[in-house]
Amino acid sequence: MNKISITAFVMVLYLGSHLTWAQDAETPKVVLITLDGLRWQELFSGADPLLVTNKEYVHDTTDLKERFWRENPKDRREALMPFVWKEVSKMGQIYGNRNLGSKVDLTNQMWFSYPGYNEILTGKADDARIDSNDKIPNPNKTILEIANNDARYKGKIAAFGSWDVFPYIVNEERSGVPVNAGFELATGNSLTEREKFLNELQPKVPSPWGTVRLDAFTHHYALEYMKKAHPELVYISYGETDDFAHDGDYEAYLKAANNTDALIKQLWDYTQQDTFYKNKTIFIITTDHGRGTEPLKTWTGHGSDVKNAGQVWLVAFGKDISPKGEIDINKQLYSNQIAPTILMTLGLKPDASKAHGKPLDLISQ
Repeated sequence: MNKISITAFVMVLYLGSHLTWAQDAETPKVVLITLDGLRWQELFSGADPLLVTNKEYVHDTTDLKERFWRENPKDRREALMPFVWKEVSKMGQIYGNRNLGSKVDLTNQMWFSYPGYNEILTGKADDARIDSNDKIPNPNKTILEIANNDARYKGKIAAFGSWDVFPYIVNEERSGVPVNAGFELATGNSLTEREKFLNELQPKVPSPWGTVRLDAFTHHYALEYMKKAHPELVYISYGETDDFAHDGDYEAYLKAANNTDALIKQLWDYTQQDTFYKNKTIFIITTDHGRGTEPLKTWTGHGSDVKNAGQVWLVAFGKDISPKGEIDINKQLYSNQIAPTILMTLGLKPDASKAHGKPLDLISQ
């Protein structure tokens, strides 16, 4: 490693039990991504042998087996999410394979979406006030709002989601953070031709759900905005995995996971071609909750009454992230550590009056 590359690193300093991140001249850009309700079991082992040929949950078992079934779990997960396992595993860190002792858990006790997203985005569970998926403006400040209130990042933050509750989770009105979610169209006076096309197309393509649009629209609205506005911190939430699971459609659930893997690869490839993002961007990917496994039918659901639905996972890669690959040691992480990690990365501080998780140690040393 030469001296030039060393000076470009974000340094990790330990002062007692507190972690601080020293900023260099080029503070990393951050892309935070969530895949709603994707189980750790599929991420780390691919198609579930109890579900992939189960005709109660799969319409075309032959096609699904051909696409995603392999005898070895590692081969199955590569077939399902090839970008994660063929590329990300070589350049980043992947946590949550409980078969190897690596654990990631929620600290909220609700184990469904709004509480999960609040925990990820604020660094603190709030079971007393966030106890439903109702469209209630979040009383807590997310990292998006904290960043947008800082002069360095004002107007450089954006959020995109497939679920129409995200404007409330981010508290768009109070925070001033632009949120494109649900069936919203791109707005503004400088729309690109692609954004205009998406605005024309989205109302004409029916979604299977009344509150969640198809992820392709969320993805391309986000990608176009990144190309046009170059936000420093962007949050993208894909939703199909959760909704297809609730529908009991394991075939569509797996295909959605596979498709989202390809969408994330497209985002990463774009950031490595754009001079604003190239070699300057960190990706952090996680989920808002897990799903059930026993009895088998609980794979379609989650919540506090579903065993182990608080078990989640975490992926990180990009600028200065140490390439440790799949973590195979006994290590416990929590979702409330994500927000303070991002704030530290951006040189921002969490609200000192609230207890948050400890920032993650992901950086090369």
